[in-house]
Amino acid sequence: MSQNIVIYDTTLRDGSQTEGISFTVNDKLKITEKLDNLGVHYIEGGWPGSNPKDRDYFLAVKNKKLKNAKIAAFGSTRRANIKAEDDTNLQELIKSDTPTVTIFGKSSDLHVTDIIKTTLEENLKMIFESVDFLKKKNKEVFYDAEHFFDGYKRNPQYALKTILAAEKANADCIVLCDTNGGTLPSEVRKIVNEIKTKIKTPLGIHTHDDMAMAVANSIAAIEEGAMHVQGTFNGLGERCGNADLGTIVGILQTKMKRKSLPEAKVTLLTETCYFISEISNVKLPDNHAFVGHSAFAHKGGVHIDAMLKNPLAYEHIDPSLVGNHRRFVTSELAGKMPIILKAKKLDIDLDKKSPETQDLLRKLQNMEHEGYQFEAADASFELFMKRSLKKYTPFFTLKTFKVTTEKQADGSVKAEAFVHLNLTDDKGEDATAVGDGPVDALDKAARKALAKTYPSLSQMHLVDYKVRVLDSKEGTAAKVRVLVESQDEHDSWTTMGVHENIIEASWEALTDSIEYKLLKDKKT
Repeated sequence: MSQNIVIYDTTLRDGSQTEGISFTVNDKLKITEKLDNLGVHYIEGGWPGSNPKDRDYFLAVKNKKLKNAKIAAFGSTRRANIKAEDDTNLQELIKSDTPTVTIFGKSSDLHVTDIIKTTLEENLKMIFESVDFLKKKNKEVFYDAEHFFDGYKRNPQYALKTILAAEKANADCIVLCDTNGGTLPSEVRKIVNEIKTKIKTPLGIHTHDDMAMAVANSIAAIEEGAMHVQGTFNGLGERCGNADLGTIVGILQTKMKRKSLPEAKVTLLTETCYFISEISNVKLPDNHAFVGHSAFAHKGGVHIDAMLKNPLAYEHIDPSLVGNHRRFVTSELAGKMPIILKAKKLDIDLDKKSPETQDLLRKLQNMEHEGYQFEAADASFELFMKRSLKKYTPFFTLKTFKVTTEKQADGSVKAEAFVHLNLTDDKGEDATAVGDGPVDALDKAARKALAKTYPSLSQMHLVDYKVRVLDSKEGTAAKVRVLVESQDEHDSWTTMGVHENIIEASWEALTDSIEYKLLKDKKT
């Protein structure tokens, strides 16, 4: 059991089938380089026979000098009743010129008779002849046994025959697929345990998350002997997604002591997941296992006190193992400890009874009384700390801004913003921008004004915007709290603004977000 687990990534193929995702060729190349740097063993680039974009990717990726990963092309077995060498899909796989090819075939008799409408015997020939054809072209061939678990539960004898056909054709790995995501871990264990006694070819596992069991099913298969695991980072994929490789790697490395990625690379896990989130424009949930922003966040005073005494109290691993970090959340439940701990990060020693701590706590309580809620805006809290302790020089200050919204007779609405900013070198910059709404226009204008001086701002964008009315009894004159979540290729952060004017509250949150990004870049 000392053999390494092979990590096979299909973010670029199965992950691209996520609703709302459309990777460009350049996006796919960027993700390829990031996954290669992480140490992933195989990267499935796409289906070259299905669309021109994937064909272009395979042409472009040949020029990349990858250090760790092999590129795999994906396709299906030959069509019924034709020769393998005449099948256009198989020919496209050869043209992709990848060292590894993964093909899927039908394991369920229902899919053979009702979906592709051929005979059970012809399906076995399709599997054998396709794998055999690719092997004779000197390809490493992985065979994905589609719907294997459903097929095995329905007709175990036939499902077994399908993978024996792939084995007879010398497939390098046979991957058992829970394509519909409806199998339980106990069923996976039982079936893998039965199959491994009947074939000699190494086994892999490919699961979907329709019952939130994809990771559990992958781990169950590995515990029963599977040496190859397929999935996507951040659990991207059709319907409810695929098994999340980030979580699987985290479990393998920290819990099972099974090697997968190189030991030194596992600390890049969090950064990689945020990078893919950024490229795919799909927000990584804060409570995502191992890599989420809140995965190691502690809010309750009792929890924080215990964590200061012994980190094992409320954390199952050291977050640095996967490139994440511990956070103590500021709230009325946490008391003075988050203030003291944040100050310590600034190399300032405070204790509970010091005048500085008392002053900070008074300021914090006054701001919370005004409607600020730093529990939900950790970046704004850090800026508040640094401003209060005079450990921070703003990167820019506002001279003026103006926002107008105009609605035309045809129903179209136009928002335009003008900003004039003073930079730290006393240089003034102004800019005008049009946006979908007043806040979008204001954000674009601010970035435009700062772009020359701070080009790294192009790497961040707003991923969430929330407004809450703090006292509905005041009607339209009520204060509002605006929360802005921003993200770059490394992590995400939340900032906040409070005011009776929603545009002013939004400006405060937006500029805090920009300031935090610039401060973060300065540190690194």
